[in-house]
Amino acid sequence: MVVVLRSAVMPIAPTPEPPYVAVIFTTERSDDNEGYDATDESMRALVEEQPGFLGAESSSNGATGLTVSYWASEEDAKAWKAVAAHRAAQELGRQKWYRAYRLRIAHVDRDYGFEGTGG
Repeated sequence: MVVVLRSAVMPIAPTPEPPYVAVIFTTERSDDNEGYDATDESMRALVEEQPGFLGAESSSNGATGLTVSYWASEEDAKAWKAVAAHRAAQELGRQKWYRAYRLRIAHVDRDYGFEGTGG
C-alpha cells in the first residue's frame, strides 16, 4: 500500500464524498539516495493508473517524509501493494532508502475544508 510521492509543491488531493480509505506512510530516510528519484517518478506514474486510486499528498523535510494516498476501498489499496513493480520499490526502500517507516490505514468518514484566495 505504500505510495511514495515527492514534489516541491503538491496540491491538496481532490477526494470524493466519504467514505474512502487513506493510507498514511511516514518515513525516516537514510543517507542513500541512489535511484530514489527515478523510482519515485515511475511509482507516481504507475499508481495513477491503478483502479480506485483517488490521489495523494506528500511532504518531506529531507529526513522525515509523510505521504497520504487515498483509495476508493481497502481492496484497491491492497491491490496496489501487490503490483510487482511496487513490490520491487518497497524492497529497495527497506534495503536502501529508509531507516524506518510506519504504515497506517484509516477509513475516512468525514471530509471538509477551506479554499481561500489570498495568502
